[in-house]
Amino acid sequence: MYSGMAARYGSDLIVDLMARYGIAHAALNPGSTFRGLHDSIVNYGGNRPEIIECPHEEIAVGIAHGYAKVTGKPMAAIVHDVVGLLHASMAVYYAYLDRVPVLLMGATGPVDPARRRPHIDWIHTAVTQGEAVREFTKWECQPAGAEDVVDSFARAYRIATTDPPGPVYLCYDVGFQEDPLAIEVPLPSPERLSPRRLHPDPGALGDLAGWLVSAEQPVLLVGSLRSEAVASLVSLAEFLGAAVLNRGNRFGFPNVHPLDLTGAAGLLESADLILALDVRDLYGAVARVDRLTRRAAPVIRAGCRLAEIGYGDLGIRSWSQEFQKLQPVDLSILGDTGAALGALVAACRERAGAADLRRFAGRAERHAVAHAGLRAGWAAAARSLAAEEPVATACLAQEVWEGIRGADWVLTANTLGDWARRLWTFDRPDRHPGRSLGTATQIGISLGVALAHRGSGRLIVGLQPDGDLLYDPGALWVAAHHRIPILLVMCNNRAYYNDWEHQIMIARERGRDEQTAYVGMEIDRPAPDFAMLARSFGWHAEGPIVRPGDVRAAVVRARDIVLKTGQPALVDVVTQFR
Repeated sequence: MYSGMAARYGSDLIVDLMARYGIAHAALNPGSTFRGLHDSIVNYGGNRPEIIECPHEEIAVGIAHGYAKVTGKPMAAIVHDVVGLLHASMAVYYAYLDRVPVLLMGATGPVDPARRRPHIDWIHTAVTQGEAVREFTKWECQPAGAEDVVDSFARAYRIATTDPPGPVYLCYDVGFQEDPLAIEVPLPSPERLSPRRLHPDPGALGDLAGWLVSAEQPVLLVGSLRSEAVASLVSLAEFLGAAVLNRGNRFGFPNVHPLDLTGAAGLLESADLILALDVRDLYGAVARVDRLTRRAAPVIRAGCRLAEIGYGDLGIRSWSQEFQKLQPVDLSILGDTGAALGALVAACRERAGAADLRRFAGRAERHAVAHAGLRAGWAAAARSLAAEEPVATACLAQEVWEGIRGADWVLTANTLGDWARRLWTFDRPDRHPGRSLGTATQIGISLGVALAHRGSGRLIVGLQPDGDLLYDPGALWVAAHHRIPILLVMCNNRAYYNDWEHQIMIARERGRDEQTAYVGMEIDRPAPDFAMLARSFGWHAEGPIVRPGDVRAAVVRARDIVLKTGQPALVDVVTQFR
């Protein structure tokens, strides 16, 4: 096994490839089209990669998504022919939107019609199967023969991990998996096929450095920055005394840093230079939206320079309009932002004189005062809501923080409308791999984040919306069965309130009854008992909790159980809409 030569069966060769590339886990819901691969993982590979059994393919891909957000490396999600692929497709789309590498593996056929069982093998076979996800994967392939299986796996891994990363799909014929191999096939050398980062144009960085040094009110607008680039961003902001606004869904800058002015009013309007770093929707970032009319209008002043660093239009596809409205800029630098920032700091240092340094220092002092005012205001707002029942969102964020702050914690996704970012201490990139995405994505991603940290001794915390969990409640079983330690705190407002709010707004505009907005929106009558549900799957669980004063103690008890025993724990808290 793992000798670098041909395995006995086709599916054994696939397991050899997964081992060669360090694929540690494979999430799946079992299916007969990959029974050969399943057997090879268990009996040939010794359950390496470790199978993470899931009750739904969307959970399987979500787990791979969350795992990649933490590690930067793909894990496998294996899906059963057409039906499993279609179940998984929504989660694959979100992995594409989030630019994370996922190795999606599937099966089809048998391709040879003579080997197909009547009915079932026919309705579960498509030509070509990858078309179902082609428009939101970076690449897909249905290889034929052992040499093609080896080459396509190596290419798929390289494409998935090349910037900007994303999901890929490999589909294996049942016949190939289950037939003996007649030839020996050398395995690839991953170190000879590793992707390189795209380095930016030094001349363009020099021009940008001159702009930054001369600017009076520069703003650094941060998108989905790589964790390794954060230190260079901090150095650039500190050298310039520049304000930082965190626009992206991932950790981009320490929220307790005095130059972090995320949430401050008027910064973009007063800026004379805005530098966007890995911001994919730059138009939306510099515009304000009227939610009723759906119209957006830029807020930047005339003469404000716009510059951007990132991968621009690389990786976009024509089917999904996720590339968003095109925003003209004065300078666009294509390349890896982390590499650009280090060079940009050096270039700014070369160009700045003593008078510039004094100007930068004064600017930093003003920003520090504004930062302290923001933090104090948010803390006061949370305190003012401490007695309200059900629990206010800001109060929930504060009480959970008091219950976990002594631990080495990681927040999986949801930030409670950014109240966690306002009240907690996000001091390192590994504290938070990124905000939640659409409904029906969070619980799977959270489990993937927890799986990546399993065995680390860290406390993995998820702030779990009720509507999201109702899509995939079976995910709770996955955590208990595979001993994935995680603390979930339900933000349970018993409603799909984001859409409820839209119905209120529309009714108000039309002069209609706002009180009927609950129809088709409430998660009530009956209210789900999430604590009972979690206990039925083997979790420690408490709740529902309505009184703010009871939240912290329940969180502490759950925290201790997770850290001491590895058992997942859930605290169900009934919350206000806001």
